Order: sequence, then C-alpha cells, then structure tokens
Amino acid sequence: MLLSRNSTYLGQYSSVLLQKITCSLKSLRYFSSVNELESPLSGVKIIDLTRIVAGPFCTMVLGDLGAEVFKIEQPGSGDEARKWGPPYVQGSNTTCYFVCLNRNKKSVCVNLKTTEGIKVIHDLAKVSDVLIENYVPGKLSSLGIGYEDLKEIAPRLIYLSLTGYGPRGPYSRRPGYDVIAASIGGLLDITGPEGGDPCKPGVAMTDLATGLFAHGAILAALLQRNKTGLGQKIDCNLLSTQVASLINIGSNYLNAGKEAKRWGTAHESIVPYETFATADGFLTVGGGSNQQFKSLCEKINMPHLFKDSRFVDNISRVKNREALITELKKCFAKQTTADWLKVLEGSSFPYGQVNRVSQVFSDEHIQAIELVKDVELSDGAQVKVVGPPVEYSGSKNAVRSPPPMLGEHTEQVLSQVLNYPRDKIRLLREQGHVQ
Repeated sequence: MLLSRNSTYLGQYSSVLLQKITCSLKSLRYFSSVNELESPLSGVKIIDLTRIVAGPFCTMVLGDLGAEVFKIEQPGSGDEARKWGPPYVQGSNTTCYFVCLNRNKKSVCVNLKTTEGIKVIHDLAKVSDVLIENYVPGKLSSLGIGYEDLKEIAPRLIYLSLTGYGPRGPYSRRPGYDVIAASIGGLLDITGPEGGDPCKPGVAMTDLATGLFAHGAILAALLQRNKTGLGQKIDCNLLSTQVASLINIGSNYLNAGKEAKRWGTAHESIVPYETFATADGFLTVGGGSNQQFKSLCEKINMPHLFKDSRFVDNISRVKNREALITELKKCFAKQTTADWLKVLEGSSFPYGQVNRVSQVFSDEHIQAIELVKDVELSDGAQVKVVGPPVEYSGSKNAVRSPPPMLGEHTEQVLSQVLNYPRDKIRLLREQGHVQ
C-alpha cells in the first residue's frame, strides 16, 4: 500500500517535474531567441536597383529590419553617392554621404547593358521577394527587367518603382530630384524667414519621406502576398509624396482657399510656437494650449501676459501675434540658453535649445540612448552611423553590417544565393558581365 502511494506520488511528481522542465526549456528557447532577437524581415530577399537617397534610404530601413538586400551597382562606378565627397570617412576613400544610406547591404556589380547581366537579375528575381528601382519610367522595361518581364518568371515578386513623378502625367519622363520635387510641390515656398526667399530644408526631406512611404508600401504588399500568394507593382514618387506631406498647409488651401506663406520658425495657427534668441543662442518653445501658455508665463516670470485680454486664448494670441512675440523676445534675450534650460526644467510645455550638429551628438540624451553605432568598413576604417530610431521588444532592428565596398559581395551572392558554379562566375567576370 505504501509502495503504491509512493509510486503514485512519484508519478505525479515526475509529471510536474517534466512540465516544469518543458516550461523551462521553452523559456530558455524564448529568451535565447530574444537574445538573438530574430529580425522581423529575416529571410526576405530584396533586389535594390536604386541610387542616390530615397531608394537607398528605403532599402536601408528594410535591411535594418533583417532583409537581405542585394545592392546592384554598375561595375566600375556604382551608386553616385560613392562619389559625393568630400568629406570622406577618415582613413578611407568612402564618402560620408554613401555611409549614411547603405549599411546592411551586399554590393553586387552587374552590367545591365549585357544580356548575361540581365540574366543575373532574372535569376535573382526568381529567388527574391522584392525589387525596388528608381529609374526613369520605361527604362528597365527596355532592358527586359520591367515589371511585366519579371512578373512572368517571378509571379510572387513585389516590384516597387520609385520615380520623380510617377508613371502617368506630363512630368512622368522627367528625372526626379528631391529639391525639384520640393520646389514644384510647394515645400520651398513655405520654408524660410517671413518675407525672405524660398529655402531648401537642411536635409533631403522629400527623399526621406518618399523612402519611408516606399518602405511601408513594401511591408503592406508582403502582408497581402501572404493572403494571395502573388506579388504586385507599386508606384511611389517624390512629387506625390511632397504634396501629401503638405498636410495642414494643403488642407488650408483646399478647404478654406488660404494661400500659404513663409513663417520662419513660427506656426500659422499656434502662438507662441517658435524660436527665440537668447543671450548666447536660440531656444524653441511652444504653448499649444491655454494651460501650457499659462505655465510658460509663470515659468518666465511674466504672469501678466496670460491675464492680458489680448492673449487670453489661442485665437486672441494668433490675432495679436506681433505684440505677444515682441514681449517674449525681450524676455528670452535677457538670459543665456543654459540659464533658460534650468528655468524651464520640468515644464509641462515643450521646449528645447537649437543645437548645432556637434551639439546634437554630444547631447546627454542622444548619448544615453546609444543611437550612434560604430562599425568597421572592409578596408579597416572605423565609421560611425546613426542607428535605427525604432526599437522592438522582441525582435531585432539593428546595424548588422557596414556599408559595402563596390562589388564586395558579387562572388558571395552569385555562388551562395544563385548557386552559380565557379567556372561560370569566372567567365562572367572575364567577359565584363559582373565585377
């Protein structure tokens, strides 16, 4: 009887122990996978036929998320951004411009002017998930690698064309550049000091926005392919992106007939919301609500401003903008930026100093979140890049490999991805089809 009870107990204990061991193993596998942090796009292969900024920015974002990106470059020259220097990375002839847009990619030099070079792209299309290109509409079709050409041999391929103006309309054949699309799309006309000339933003915002739209479109198409099993053609262009990015300024014209103007750092509909000169620099503050404006007035020891009937609410403040801003300018000019930052610490309204780029990278917050990453180029040069700005709790979004040297991965991709025999690769090199 005792043995029977013990046997039952042992059996129950063994069962519980087995469950605990199983759970522990599962936990171990989970934490191991979290440690390894599998990338969301791991296994996705992308043919990158883009150059300059918008396209490479898009594919870099996808590469950060784990996609295997084959950067197809012209033998001997490559992406134009490779030549956009100085400045160059210290100890290397790699341009700083190229470095900021091309990490997590494999450079494969293919001659698109030869039949065998085009055949390499066909073979890559058969084993890839996405192709993104930024040629003038019709150019790749004339080479035999347009969407209709590849759809026949790779029906699951998602094909994104990133152009200046899209495939339709009178501008469709024009080459597209960021500043041109920003000009036609209204951004330059609303940027700059009030009463001054049009200004270009300090970085290529239209290119960057287009790259982000393209990255989102590709992710959506990958999700749809899970349902349909088929790829599709996506068209994304600079001008449409820029017009869509006019947001409230575009809506003001479309729905109220209000023409836009340049406001400098000020805001048309919110006062105060702009940059003020301090005794030694500049500070930007915003009072987007009555409570925030009241708090601002109290912080800077000018409570009478909130009690003034001219500034009692945002409508009144917009109407009496000049009078209010004049008072605030006088106030902020009395102290240094550092002094004001101490005064404003803990405020309920938004504020921040206007940093030079050197100050951005020495900022305590930027350093604390370790946004800048160090990598080593294949020529041994050390390079710093700004890492992905988005974090995931259970997957990897990271700088995994440095920007590639021209043709650095041609051999690897042809042999390991396309399984070309060494004799074939040697012949393709000798005949100038690849490099």
